[in-house]
Amino acid sequence: MTGYKAWDGQRQVEELGALRERYDGFVARGLKLNMARGKPAPEQLDLSNPLLTLLPDDVRPLDETGDDTRNYGNLLGIPEARRLMGSILGVPASLVLVGNNSSLTLMYDTIARSMTLGVRGFTPWAQLEKVKFLCPAPGYDRHFAASAAFGITNIPIPMYEDGPDMEMVAHYVNTDAAVKGIWCVPKYSNPQGITYSDTVVRRFAALSPAAGDFRIFWDNAYAVHDLAVDAGDVLLDLKTVCDEGGNPDIWYQFASTSKITFAGGGISALATSEDNLADIVRQIGFQAIGPDKVNQLRHVAFLRDLDGVREHMRRHAAIIAPKFAVVLETLERELGGLGIAQWTHPRGGYFISFEGEPGTARRTVELTKAAGVELTGAGATYPYGEDYRDTNIRIAPTYPSVEELQTASELLALCARIAALEQLVGE
Repeated sequence: MTGYKAWDGQRQVEELGALRERYDGFVARGLKLNMARGKPAPEQLDLSNPLLTLLPDDVRPLDETGDDTRNYGNLLGIPEARRLMGSILGVPASLVLVGNNSSLTLMYDTIARSMTLGVRGFTPWAQLEKVKFLCPAPGYDRHFAASAAFGITNIPIPMYEDGPDMEMVAHYVNTDAAVKGIWCVPKYSNPQGITYSDTVVRRFAALSPAAGDFRIFWDNAYAVHDLAVDAGDVLLDLKTVCDEGGNPDIWYQFASTSKITFAGGGISALATSEDNLADIVRQIGFQAIGPDKVNQLRHVAFLRDLDGVREHMRRHAAIIAPKFAVVLETLERELGGLGIAQWTHPRGGYFISFEGEPGTARRTVELTKAAGVELTGAGATYPYGEDYRDTNIRIAPTYPSVEELQTASELLALCARIAALEQLVGE
């Protein structure tokens, strides 16, 4: 044993008393800091302010084919926006549908259509006795909430350093026809910052689903969100390996510019096989006449192409990389060697995943909140909010300032120490 666990009981009690005095000092400061969600900071949003004035009054807003973007039509989006989003996702523009600001809406609507209309002629899910989704966890709480909202049974799948437990994934997908989907954030996963290995991606492509309407919901939210210039992770292209493996229709891929330009005013994309896309367009033709194509035109004018996106993301990285650094430095200084916590060191994305001692995450979040710092609720990164080990806390460093993060990280570490010692001394 090392750290706190190697101390004798008297020393543990004395340390707990000293930490509580330090904690009272934080409480007295009346802090009001929020690290609950992965929001872009105002400085990041400011990078895209030129979007607001990109289309002068004397320029007719026409797409490259001459169509007026102010009018109805073009359900798939304008050609240049499909090309731009396809370059981010690594797929041909012909397989891309461009929507409005939220990729989560595209994912939710994809489930809703599957429930009510079915997938490619299969029985609508709402008419089935049971529908199940696999949920790599810790993972994105809004994914799990979306499937749960339709009464779908969410099944947690352990996450490893290279991605989900693929033995478990293959067992469920290949043997249970009620399993209709799996949520994935394959690059810089939320919250751990893991990028799926080539082996994991290839195992996804090699699945033999018991359900013909099983689909991988590949939420590539952080495809271009590297923290270090030219030092980001590389994700194997799912479409290519699915085509090679004889599974061309097994995937849906999603992304948006929510953390590239304006979180509330970006564009989103759904990419999938040609046959899947044709089915989707047929269904949503009853729902919409077309997306906000003027905003699509603005985004193409501003970002231009994939090189323009990468250059823009370097500016984002210059703002947020120091924030990740201060959190990681503080956690190491405050918790290193104590044997009560570990945390991820992501190369991109928006989160740091913190693992405390079993049975301490809820207590840590409770203490932190009482001292004025709001964190994502303990357990939120698991289906139904049930982290049975009570260990995981998602840290979202992007929105607060560096100074605020220094304070918040010190408090988080302090609360984790208190929670661990309370457990050790039996309080």
